[in-house]
Amino acid sequence: MKRIIIHWTGGIWKPNEHERECYHYLIDATGKKHEGIFKPEDNENCYDGKYAQHIGGGNTGSIGVALCGMFRYNNRFDIGIYPLTKIQCEAAFKLISELCKKYDIKITPETVLTHYEFGKSHPKTSSYGKPDITFLPPYSYLEADEIGNFIRNKVKWYLNN
Repeated sequence: MKRIIIHWTGGIWKPNEHERECYHYLIDATGKKHEGIFKPEDNENCYDGKYAQHIGGGNTGSIGVALCGMFRYNNRFDIGIYPLTKIQCEAAFKLISELCKKYDIKITPETVLTHYEFGKSHPKTSSYGKPDITFLPPYSYLEADEIGNFIRNKVKWYLNN
């Protein structure tokens, strides 16, 4: 595995079956981890169709971690219902640190990134223009382009503590 892509589901605070097909790990509003149907290793080879399809144009070698929520999100002033919670975000950052350790993934902007960041750096994929994650309700002071670095710094902190 070469990278971890961080998402929000755009749904409610708990995963549904479709979301479990799309992501390897999902974190609900209480911080509980739910495993997806596919294991990260299923994304080593995506030609058989049996893998978590979470990132258009970048599934091979990518682990998908999703935070459940953000249904009807429009922008930072209209976050819809089911906003991400602080306990949920922190549980996701901790899980990502554990995955980095397990799979020996360095924490860089190319290897631990949001769906939004992946789309920005891969404009010819279907991931281009995706809003997850451009806003973190518990950390509402962050601008969209600051969130990836914020998450990476949190992941590094959990890895070292």
